[in-house]
Formats: sequence, C-alpha cells, structure tokens
Amino acid sequence: MIKQRIIVFLLFASISICKAQLSPKEITILKTDLVKAVESVKLTDSLHNKLSKLPNKTGLITAYIGTLEALKAKHSWNPYNKIKYVKVSLKTMQNAINMDKENLEIRFMRFSIEHYTPSFLGFSKDLDVDRKEIIKHYQNRNFGIADEALIKNVAKFMIDSKRCTAEEIKILKKFI
Repeated sequence: MIKQRIIVFLLFASISICKAQLSPKEITILKTDLVKAVESVKLTDSLHNKLSKLPNKTGLITAYIGTLEALKAKHSWNPYNKIKYVKVSLKTMQNAINMDKENLEIRFMRFSIEHYTPSFLGFSKDLDVDRKEIIKHYQNRNFGIADEALIKNVAKFMIDSKRCTAEEIKILKKFI
C-alpha cells in the first residue's frame, strides 16, 4: 500500500515537473515572441503572465520572465515604474543564474538588459562578469542547448556592443 502511494506521488510529481518544461518547439515560439514583445506591451504582458504561472520553473524560464520584466520597464512611460521593473528584472535574472550558472543564454539575456540600461542608474554591475562568462563559453565551445543561430547572434551582439576587448572579439568572430 505504501509503495503504491509512493509510486502515485512520484507520478504526479513528475507530471508537475514536466509541465514547467517547455518543449523545444514551444521554446522556439517563445523566442520569436520575445523579439516581437520588444515592440508590443500587450504581448509582453501576455507572455509574462503565461510564464509566471508555470510551476517548477527552470533557470531558462526564469530568465525569460526576467527579460519580460525588463521589457515592461522599456514599455512604461513612468520613470518610477521603469526603475522598479529594472530592479525586479535584475533580481529575477540573478535567480535564473543561481539556478543555472553555466547557461550561455541566461548570461546573455542579463548582459543585454544591463547593456541597454543607462549606466548612471547603477544597474549595470554584472556586465564584466557576464561578458567574461560568455567569452569563456566561446573559448571552451561550451554552448549547452544553445542552437547555432543563438550562438551566432550572441557573438554578433557581443562584438557590436563595443564592450569586448580585441582578444575577445577575435574569439567571437570565429562563430559569425
């Protein structure tokens, strides 16, 4: 009887965990929607609500939520709300990194948020750490689940950001 209860519990627990994991197809759609959300308040809010409701979020899902919080700051007209959303976003991004320290995509998302945040606000404190971590991924060819398009786009963004050294640019150019 106890074994049956344990098996039933594990079955339901694994179903709950699986629900938080998006399929590769869903992740691809989500990435496309995130790009569109840059120009759409409605899509930003919709995606944020959808992802926030997922149970047992992975580091990557948490990072997508953090990115959407940064987009809420972009879309807000109120300076107080802009700052509030950036603070929340960066806290969420730190949580995502704590969950998955070796994920190139998560590091890149935080780097890009801090890159576009005005430096006088003091929120861009992790730019150097993330840049070095991203470069380390390229040096070691450690891309995890990142696809070829993401690897190329991150390298291009990093070069275009003008935040990399000449040596780092040489490493990144190999992937463009």
